[in-house]
Amino acid sequence: MAENHEIYDVTIIGGGPIGLFTAFYCGMRELKTKVIEFLPRLGGKVSLFFPEKIIRDIGGIPGIAGKQLIEQLKEQAATFDPDIVLNQRVAGFERLSDGTIVLTGSKGEKHYTRTVILACGMGTLEVNEFDSEDATRYAGKNLHYGVEKLDAFKGKRVVISGGGDTAVDWANELEPIAASVTVVHRREEFGGMESSVTKMKRSAVRVLTPYRLEQLRGDEERIQSVTVCHTVSGQREDLEVDELIINHGFKIDLGPMKEWGLEIEEGRVKADRHMRTNLPGVFVAGDAAFYESKLRLIAGGFTEGPTAVNSAKAYVDPKAENMAMYSTHHKKLVHK
Repeated sequence: MAENHEIYDVTIIGGGPIGLFTAFYCGMRELKTKVIEFLPRLGGKVSLFFPEKIIRDIGGIPGIAGKQLIEQLKEQAATFDPDIVLNQRVAGFERLSDGTIVLTGSKGEKHYTRTVILACGMGTLEVNEFDSEDATRYAGKNLHYGVEKLDAFKGKRVVISGGGDTAVDWANELEPIAASVTVVHRREEFGGMESSVTKMKRSAVRVLTPYRLEQLRGDEERIQSVTVCHTVSGQREDLEVDELIINHGFKIDLGPMKEWGLEIEEGRVKADRHMRTNLPGVFVAGDAAFYESKLRLIAGGFTEGPTAVNSAKAYVDPKAENMAMYSTHHKKLVHK
C-alpha cells in the first residue's frame, strides 16, 4: 500500500527551465516536491543544445546565456530543497484505490505522489542528424548539432545548415567572432523571430536559399568542404569550411505517456486554463501543454508552472488559498 512509501505532494516530470521554476513555486505553496529528469543533468534542451544562446524574451532580463539562466533557475529551485532524480525516464502510471499516483521508471523504480505536473517539453529529445555515413565520422569533431562554446568558433569559417529560430540565433551570435558565417536553408522563408532574421540578413552573414546541404568532403579527421545544392535549379556550390553546424530540428516523443489516457493534440497534452489535464491530479506546463492561444516562450511557461502548482495545491487541499503569498512577504525569502 502507498502508506508504506514516501508520498510526495507533487512530482514534476521534467527538469528544464519550466520544471525548475515550477519546483520553486511548489516550495512557495509548501508542497513536498520531487523532480524527475530524463537527462543526466538539469536544464532540458537549453542545457543540452543551447547553453551559449542568448535569451532575450524574459521580462526584466535584457539578455542571458542559456547556461547562466539554468544555473540561476537551479539555485532558485533549491530554495525549498526539492528531491531531484536524474537520468530516469518515467514510463508507467497507476492510480491506487486511495488516489495515490504511482509513477514507474523505465527500470522499475517507483515514485508515489498525490499529483503530477508534466513539464517535460514535448517528450524526450533527439537531434535530427544529417543522413550520411560521413556525418557519423565527423560528429564531435568539426560537425556539431549544438553550440556549447562560442569561442570555439572564433576566427573560423562556419557553415550553418538550417533555418529555424536556433539556426538564425547561432548565425547572429557567431557573426561577430567567426571569420565568416554562411547559412544554408532549403526554403526562402526562415522560422526564426522576425527581428532576428532581419538582423541576420543585414549583417555579414551569407545566406543561401533555397539550398540544401548535399555532401561532406574531408579527410579521416575533419570536414574540409561541403557541397550545397539549389533545390529548384539543381545548381551546386562547394563551400570551404572549418566548422559545420547542423540544425535540422529534433525528434520529440512523449513515449509511454501517450498510453496513460491523456488527451493529446498536435503532439502535446491538452490543458484547460487551470493547466489541468483530463486525468485528475495531473497537470501540465511549458512546451508539453496545448491550449488555445498558447504562448510558446519560456516566459509563458513561467506563468503556466505556478498556475499548475496552484491547481495541484487545490487538488491536495481544497481549502487552501488560491495562490501563494508574494515572494516579498514569504518568510523564508524575506530572511534571504
